[in-house]
Parts: sequence; C-alpha cells; structure tokens
Amino acid sequence: MGFAVKHGGAASGSRATPTTLAEINVTPLVDVMLVLLIVFMVSAPLMQQGVQVDLPKTRAGSLNESQDSLVISVTKKKELAMNGKTIDLGTLGTRLEAIAAAKPDVQVLIQGDQNVPYGFVAQVMSEVKRAKIHRVGLVTSPSEHQKQ
Repeated sequence: MGFAVKHGGAASGSRATPTTLAEINVTPLVDVMLVLLIVFMVSAPLMQQGVQVDLPKTRAGSLNESQDSLVISVTKKKELAMNGKTIDLGTLGTRLEAIAAAKPDVQVLIQGDQNVPYGFVAQVMSEVKRAKIHRVGLVTSPSEHQKQ
C-alpha cells in the first residue's frame, strides 16, 4: 500500500496528510490466471478415467443417445460401472429403482464387453427390468463392413 504525502510550504502552516494510492496493478493477476488456465487445460484430459470395455461389432445403425440416458458398463472382469463410477451388482437394483423413481422416462444403455459371458449381461438386464425401466439398449461398435 503506498502513501502520497503532500508537503505544504512553511508559510501555509499545514501538516503533511497521508492519502492512499488507489491504483491496482492488474498485470500480475492476469499472468497468474493465464498460467492456471493453461495448467488446467493440459491436466484435465489426463484426469479423466474411463472403464475399458471391448464392445462387440455389429452392423446395426447408431442409437441416438439422449441427455437422460444412463450408461452401465460391464468389463471383462465382470465389474460394473454406472456412468463411470464403479458399483456392485448387489446395489445396482436399488440405485436403478431410485433413478427410475426420479426420472420415469430414463433410458439405460448397457456396454457389455464382448468377452463377458452372456449370462452376466442378462443378469444386469434383469436388474434394469426389475427396477421398472423399460427403455434398455445394448451398446455396440460398428463392424468393419459398416465403416467403409
């Protein structure tokens, strides 16, 4: 904080009064903010973790994913993830029931790894149906014939 001091002449007889300097240097603040912006832009993609699922290949057309869709991923180790967060098969039903109560028109998309036994994916689908969710889809990736 800086002070400006007025000096009066000897004839005036006034005392020196301190006044505040009301200027703020914004340049260092802008520099720090730009550095933080660059750091977050570089580190944000590195912090994203996903569930690795090897989807089966099909010739089916693409499914329009809406904002109200819920994605359940099944890995080849039979681990479940709901929108990227790991969950247990035992708690899947209760969570889906709560979601169905809050959003009755929710759509569930199941990403099942192609190496997972069909029975396990069917178990996950039965939990979805038991929660009274009727809009269920299986996510696949396009086959080589369709890409061309």
